[in-house]
Amino acid sequence: MRIGTFVHLFEWSHGDVAIECEAFLGPKKFSAVQVSPPNEHIVGDEWWTRYQPVSYALESRSGSHEAFVDMVKRCKAVGVDVIVDVVVNHMAAGSEGVGVNGTHYTNRNFDPLYSPDDFHHSESDNQSNCQVNDYNDLENVQKCDLVGLPDLDTSSPKVQKTIASYLDNLLEAGVAGFRLDASKHQESEALGQYLSQMSSTTVPYVFCEVIEGDEEAVKAEMYFDYCDVTEFNFAQEVGSNIVSPGKMKFLSGVGSSWGLIPSDSAVTFTDNHDTQRGNAPLTYKDGPLYDVFNIFLLTSDYGYPKLMSSYEFDDPDQGPPDSSPCDGHGWVCEHRRYGGLVAWRISAGENEVSNFQSLDDGEGDVICFSRGNAAFVAINRSEDTFVLKRGTETNLRAGTYYNVLDDNESTIDIDESGKVSNDIEIGAMGAVALHLGAMHEY
Repeated sequence: MRIGTFVHLFEWSHGDVAIECEAFLGPKKFSAVQVSPPNEHIVGDEWWTRYQPVSYALESRSGSHEAFVDMVKRCKAVGVDVIVDVVVNHMAAGSEGVGVNGTHYTNRNFDPLYSPDDFHHSESDNQSNCQVNDYNDLENVQKCDLVGLPDLDTSSPKVQKTIASYLDNLLEAGVAGFRLDASKHQESEALGQYLSQMSSTTVPYVFCEVIEGDEEAVKAEMYFDYCDVTEFNFAQEVGSNIVSPGKMKFLSGVGSSWGLIPSDSAVTFTDNHDTQRGNAPLTYKDGPLYDVFNIFLLTSDYGYPKLMSSYEFDDPDQGPPDSSPCDGHGWVCEHRRYGGLVAWRISAGENEVSNFQSLDDGEGDVICFSRGNAAFVAINRSEDTFVLKRGTETNLRAGTYYNVLDDNESTIDIDESGKVSNDIEIGAMGAVALHLGAMHEY
């Protein structure tokens, strides 16, 4: 069981990530920060330009090589690891173009990095390839071009050596881990082979983006030997019970019994940069209901949770604001609302969920549970204030606790039998979270 929490600071500059590590992520005990792809990409304002590589030079919209190294150093100094979003399944689309660092490319030719023969291609023409259009066909998914992006042959020794060299460069800069973009579109054994070719003595944390659909050819379990895996179904299954009134009571026992992958292999999230522009059940645009989901995400014992930190958008292609994050000018910075739960999760440790209760006489909108005797949470999904009654069992030891979800403004007394000592109001779409690390008095 992974007891930490990490956050995706989507499209933040290297300098701003470093500042956030020092000012918020480090003090709040986040384990890591995921940053946008730091390598050279095509020119353009859209967010997805970052996912069309031109070279592996560490020059991007987020900043220079020097700024990247400085960010990693500053984050590490305050105990926050840096996880890089790595795009090595493909290169940039188009017959000709230029990267943000001035690197020119032509169709399937990224000299000196890759030549057309380094990509999957048609048998008689290395300038063309099939397109991904049949997710029931493993070869189609993993050897054809995804939305026109030239698909690297990751089984090729040259390609594997080139990718491993890029990963080594990132580790040399102090990076602690990788998110491997579009892993589903890479043969799992080939992915494992280029990971094994890294020469660095640092053992990185790796998780793979694998979207597993019903009856599809690619299965998450194909990647378990090489990386943790993104569990997209967590958001869909849990989200359906949070979106609909009266279903919070069914959130007991979230995990493999729900058909989800094993907890120790799962990276969980409410939404990510792709799904918030697609099929996420809840995003920042849903207001307090989104908060309810993130509170459950961070207090559940399933998976390794990742928070999304967004910017506002109307057009799904829209790139980031031209301003500093969290200054009120287009940035959402939702991760800052849940900082108190990061230490809560650390206190909970490897304790599994216990003492799960539906508190509102069967209505199903208010639940509470414990994580051993170290942490307790009560979540009110309803649109009315709920009174957490005196005598509610928390499993906590006796003492006075801060509610970490209101910046420690309020305290709650727990008696010698581990029960709430007096009635406590929980606001609509709100919660109370207590843990041993936030005891006021004992």
